Amino acid sequence: MRRVGIFGWGVVAPRSRNIEAFERNLSSSESWLSPFNGFGPDNFLVGMPEFDLADYKPWIDARFPGSRFSQLERKMGQPTQFAIGAFIQSLAQNPGLEQELQALGPRAHVYVGTGLGDLPTIRSISLDLYRAQRRWDRFWSAPERNGALRKWRETQEPLPGLPPEPSTVDEATRDEAEDAWWHFWAGRSPELREYLDELREIEAIGVPEDGDVESAKLAVIKEKRTRNARLQKKWMSPEPPWNAVSSNVLWNIHNTPASQISMMGRITGMTFAPVAACSSFGYGLRLAINAIQLGQAKAVVMGMTDPPPMPLTVGGFYNARVISADASISKPLTALRGTHIAGGSVVWVLGDLEHFTAKGFKPLGMEPIAVGVTADADHIITPSKEGPTLAIREALAAAGCAPEDMGSWDLHATATPGDYLEVQNLRDVLPEQVLITARKGTFGHGMSAGGGWELTAQYLGYGQGKVFPTPLKEAELNKQISRVHGRFVFDEAVEAPAGCAGKLSMGVGGINACVISRPWSK
Repeated sequence: MRRVGIFGWGVVAPRSRNIEAFERNLSSSESWLSPFNGFGPDNFLVGMPEFDLADYKPWIDARFPGSRFSQLERKMGQPTQFAIGAFIQSLAQNPGLEQELQALGPRAHVYVGTGLGDLPTIRSISLDLYRAQRRWDRFWSAPERNGALRKWRETQEPLPGLPPEPSTVDEATRDEAEDAWWHFWAGRSPELREYLDELREIEAIGVPEDGDVESAKLAVIKEKRTRNARLQKKWMSPEPPWNAVSSNVLWNIHNTPASQISMMGRITGMTFAPVAACSSFGYGLRLAINAIQLGQAKAVVMGMTDPPPMPLTVGGFYNARVISADASISKPLTALRGTHIAGGSVVWVLGDLEHFTAKGFKPLGMEPIAVGVTADADHIITPSKEGPTLAIREALAAAGCAPEDMGSWDLHATATPGDYLEVQNLRDVLPEQVLITARKGTFGHGMSAGGGWELTAQYLGYGQGKVFPTPLKEAELNKQISRVHGRFVFDEAVEAPAGCAGKLSMGVGGINACVISRPWSK
């Protein structure tokens, strides 16, 4: 069986613009969370990623035309930019890694996914569309540009589907009433039909069959633009709503971070986006290990990326009753008040250990030896007992580890009542001497990146022979949880225990991933 090592990694996280800052910050027991105020003043704390794409401009400018950086700024959303930054970082730990990934051709893969997708870009473009549609409908529903409305006002005849006039509706819902009223009448405007007939004639202009296609295409584009401007001037109308929808909505789909990394690194092997909610990093790791062990790849660039916290996600998680909203840090294993949303990215470069060490590359952190993945097939949010437990047992069996071989374990632990069940389930499998950590009180809960941050923290610690501290103080440990297990990492670092290390992630929809790793032999 081929062994796998990590030969590069990069991080974008709260208070951590790169992997070096991430490692430094882990030495402190302080939380990295900060006030949100995305709704105006509010009581939420979040993990806001620290990032500036300009940090990577010299690297990009050295490899691509000058327009490439501005293209990334204008067209790529934050999740993709975060992933690009983390990838560029990941090439720094082993000189020559970039060239080796290129030389491997189709035997170098890219598996970079996301938990939520680029919601900020979708939100921004959706709002642009909504506002444009509202202006458009209001324009064409005005009586002076709507013969059907003028006629109806004379007769007041009943019409199927006619919404109430906005002036008759309660002020609290008047915006919605205006939208419905304007849209109804815009759809019946004869003048709008006349405008659309003229527009159809413009859009019907095609490229002539004779002559050079490229030059003819440019001429057609110019002619259409000229006629469209003339049409807008004639009617004095606002821009049509379809003109308000930026093409960035297409350039920022779920596989964009992976495809952009393949382009930035000139990596030509299989490229796609694994998506498995909070367990995404573990699932991606499983796929990467499989590809290398099956001989399909010699290297896999694997990672996850999440947008920064925004009202859509904070509000959604709040109404799912899983985040804290009292303006104070909610630590796992304490009062179980809920978690904190976070954003950022993490990227690892995994490789066939024999292949890469033979070329002089040095593995980092620990050795990932097995990943157990299961589905609860039960509940959309609340984890079952059986699903995560089976993932743990599957991972241990695949790693060839007995429960007593485990030295430490990192929990999913979201500071919700599920923490108690998670510790209880773990103790059904592992003995009492296992040292347990929980880190979402440090950097928050990145939907897909969080599991990668936690694993990277575990690996960085073991690389130094220790387990980094957490924000949890011993006196804060939930009493019921302390009756189930008594050995946790609190606010001081401890020596890394002998044996293997485990990490469990449990995702929305009942998706579980359990990673077993071992220290490199000295």
